[in-house]
Amino acid sequence: MWGLQRETSSSMYKRSSSRDYTPVIDAEDTSGLLPNDVNKAMETTNPPWLCSLPHVLVATISSFLFGYHLGVVNEPLESISSDLGFRGDTLAEGLVVSVCLGGAFLGSLFSGGVADVLGRRRAFQLCALPMILGAFVSGVSNSLAVMLLGRFLVGTGMGLGPPVAALYVTEVSPAFVRGTYGSFIQIATCLGLMGALFIGIPVHNITGWWRICFWVSTIPAAALALGMFFCAESPQWLFKQGKIAEAEAEFERLLGGSHVKTAMAELHKLDLDRADEPDVVSLSELLYGRHSRVVFIGSTLFALQQLSGINAVFYFSSTVFKSAGVPSDLANTFVGISNLLGSLIAMVLMDKVGRRLLLLWSFTGMAVAMALQVGATSSYLPHFSALCLSVGGTLVFVLTFALGAGPVPGLLLPEIFPSRIRAKAMALCMSVHWVINFFVGLLFLRLLEKLGPRLLYSTFSTFCLMAVMFVKRNVIETKGKTLQEIEISLLAKP
Repeated sequence: MWGLQRETSSSMYKRSSSRDYTPVIDAEDTSGLLPNDVNKAMETTNPPWLCSLPHVLVATISSFLFGYHLGVVNEPLESISSDLGFRGDTLAEGLVVSVCLGGAFLGSLFSGGVADVLGRRRAFQLCALPMILGAFVSGVSNSLAVMLLGRFLVGTGMGLGPPVAALYVTEVSPAFVRGTYGSFIQIATCLGLMGALFIGIPVHNITGWWRICFWVSTIPAAALALGMFFCAESPQWLFKQGKIAEAEAEFERLLGGSHVKTAMAELHKLDLDRADEPDVVSLSELLYGRHSRVVFIGSTLFALQQLSGINAVFYFSSTVFKSAGVPSDLANTFVGISNLLGSLIAMVLMDKVGRRLLLLWSFTGMAVAMALQVGATSSYLPHFSALCLSVGGTLVFVLTFALGAGPVPGLLLPEIFPSRIRAKAMALCMSVHWVINFFVGLLFLRLLEKLGPRLLYSTFSTFCLMAVMFVKRNVIETKGKTLQEIEISLLAKP
């Protein structure tokens, strides 16, 4: 009924071009005022955050699924390889784990176009479809080829979901809680990883349980597809499509009626400022145009995030803990708790200390944690002390990663990207993320063998320090600012 009422009410409005729109606001209230002044004149309180919360929670189901499918094969891999006849074939086992990365890269490439053409809500629903189909195919597979097909299909949904989730949460959240809501994405990913771990525990005792592990994921995927029927569409996307009245209606759902005029006035101001820009965003514009700098910042942040060694730490953590006598399932639990704890701290601090400071703290802590790992390789340390340093360094690294380097880029980049290029710029940056992720996973064990842990972890620590310098030099603070205010301030820069 909610969805029917929503579509009926929105269809009553006449659709027109956003360029021809003149906001219906009293001239005496806003004449000659910039958006900051409009906010002061028309608003005395922040929008009610509960209005947008249900929409954000539904969107973060995609992040839960992302985390779940990243970890779903970790525990059952031995049973899968035994049942499907490739046990002992490390290449085949590696493909089962990593083939979804290829699908994710493909999905991320198309995420911007899908989100711009179909809208954010439809993009979420499209993302859920390959996850449902791929999980079903993986669960019924009786050969390696069928399993790889299922994992690839799931990967396309994994690649499509995170950029759209970052866009949607950024665009529907009130400015004063946008950082907190953005942290929900990382928390949902952590919960997905931990959920996959716990679902996989019975796999060694129940024959064929690994099939259940895949099938279970179809439930949240279906919930995402159905839940989006009742969620608001992004007002920014509607405005770009010329659906002015519908954008107003969605702003009212998300922010409350008293904040609609201000939000629409800011969108109209931005529309006038970029009136001379073409509607179609090309790759050359992203790489060489007036917005190439913010795209470079976004791509570099995601590259440094992966070059910090986070996936290497996840891959190697079980071995580190096993050498200290900790079982692998308990080790994964410790890492998951550290990840979740860091994400919860980030949620509390995101709108208090800001994105930039959290990034600086995070990359600095990660550099220190990697230094502990380097120290653990010293031959001068007693064995027990080296193990304590190694285990402690792993947990500190994961915690500090979740504090900033994990959640902040996905929140910060949609904030600093102008609305016209936001979807395609996020798609490009996420593609960089997946490429670096793939090569780190592919080359880590070989580099560990050739370089040794001391030199490899020193390299990761160096990348973390480079990230600190990059953030200091290039990243602006966006805490508490509306998306329109951020875009106007960036347009004003030479």
